[in-house]
Amino acid sequence: MELKDEIRISAPKRVVYDALQDPEILKQCIPGCEELIKKSDNELEAKVVLKVGPVKAKFSGDVTLDTTGAPDSFSLTGQGNGGAAGHAKGGADVTLTEDGDETILTYNAKAEIGGKLAQLGSRLIQGTAQKLAGKFFKSFGEAVEEEKVS
Repeated sequence: MELKDEIRISAPKRVVYDALQDPEILKQCIPGCEELIKKSDNELEAKVVLKVGPVKAKFSGDVTLDTTGAPDSFSLTGQGNGGAAGHAKGGADVTLTEDGDETILTYNAKAEIGGKLAQLGSRLIQGTAQKLAGKFFKSFGEAVEEEKVS
């Protein structure tokens, strides 16, 4: 499955990039996130509860960041296990483009799922993934804009 989108955030690129590195901001923006621990500058551990159709699962996973193109771009890869519900792995490439006082955040993500989740059907999974990504980026944009003001 593939997800692509872009959002406009009313903050300079550096502020947006720094927020993407802040576990507290990320935790409040990730739907269902119960815990997000920064293990190193490029490794995070997460616990997230998700409901996809009739399946509700608690996922534990690790995310690795590649910041070699920072602050203009970076990528992340991760994998999570939801026990009997299944597993997921994937990654995303994120690009930040400054446009005056705003930043355009573009992402291109790919994911693979297995287990019970994979049996739910690709339309349900794709729709849920798009909804969750939309929620995350809307919350993230609002959080960054609030941080900039306060």
